[in-house]
Amino acid sequence: MSTGVVLLNFGEPPTADREVVVDYLERIFYSNMDIEEDPDLTPEAAHKRAGKLAERRAPGLIEEYEEIGGGSPLNDQASAQADALETELRNRGYDVATYSGMLYTEPFTDEAAERAVADGHDEVLGLPIYPLCGPSTTNLSLDHLSAGLDEAGFDGELHEVSGWHRHPTYNRLRAENIREYADSEGVDLHDEDTVLFFSAHGTPRYYLDEGSRYDRYVDEWCAGMAGILGVEDYELGFQNHDNRSEVVWTEPDVEEAIESLDAEQVVVEPVSFMHEQSETLSELDIELREEAEEAGLEEFYRVPIPHDDDRFPSVLADLAEPFLADFDPGYFQFRQCHCRDKPGTMCLNAPDPDWD
Repeated sequence: MSTGVVLLNFGEPPTADREVVVDYLERIFYSNMDIEEDPDLTPEAAHKRAGKLAERRAPGLIEEYEEIGGGSPLNDQASAQADALETELRNRGYDVATYSGMLYTEPFTDEAAERAVADGHDEVLGLPIYPLCGPSTTNLSLDHLSAGLDEAGFDGELHEVSGWHRHPTYNRLRAENIREYADSEGVDLHDEDTVLFFSAHGTPRYYLDEGSRYDRYVDEWCAGMAGILGVEDYELGFQNHDNRSEVVWTEPDVEEAIESLDAEQVVVEPVSFMHEQSETLSELDIELREEAEEAGLEEFYRVPIPHDDDRFPSVLADLAEPFLADFDPGYFQFRQCHCRDKPGTMCLNAPDPDWD
């Protein structure tokens, strides 16, 4: 059996070109128009509103991209991860090819699906590279892949992986990355004047009210990281976006949380990403650093994303392997996903007897 493994990502513009950025933003706003909860919003009106929101947001985002070197490195890093995964799986003896598919920038998810079908694979595996499962990232990416395969006439079997933040090696590499970075900067994570600060990408409350467990995944992962690192006290903030004033987001907001810290130095760990992108290189390294300095924090440290850690291809291969080999994915603790209402979508997050 030949399998196409599609690594699913959000995507970001590789350049600060205005037309590219506006198109990117318009796609985002339109695909998430349901969070405005306007039952009278027609598709035509939604497109028009998305365009206006994109035009309003574009100058600020273009400025961010220019500040971080003229564009986002996300797509290049995602492509390198796909190549590394293909090498790892082939070394394990599997007949696979990997593809990178983005929600909002090229190469788009439907294009990746079309390529996988054209290459004649018997099976396709969708593997989102979002550490924490969310409806507008993980689930939406899988939706786009499924639709793209249907449009391309795929008649083989589709496997879907959703949440995987509990993978032990993933947790170990993230914890060691934090510890090694702190050591390299001469920072003691156990010093009473140092705060370990987790920064998670925010999500509209709408999704949580609809049943998403994203906030719970964030909480449990941060608690796990702190436990591995032996840190008793830590703080958490969400990187929210105020593009739509009527939309309520997760709390506490990262800026408010950083301003309330009683410490001399802060070590910031971005928990929602496995790539460097505008949310890390601009929102954290520039904007949040400025907030921290204004709040009187003497030292600000941001942990780099370990996107090229030698162990990460093995983590991804572990997630893919049960669907490539002839054994029950349940043996690797995969279960039917609770966050995606589609039979056969598997994750490492379910079931949990403490949740409804």
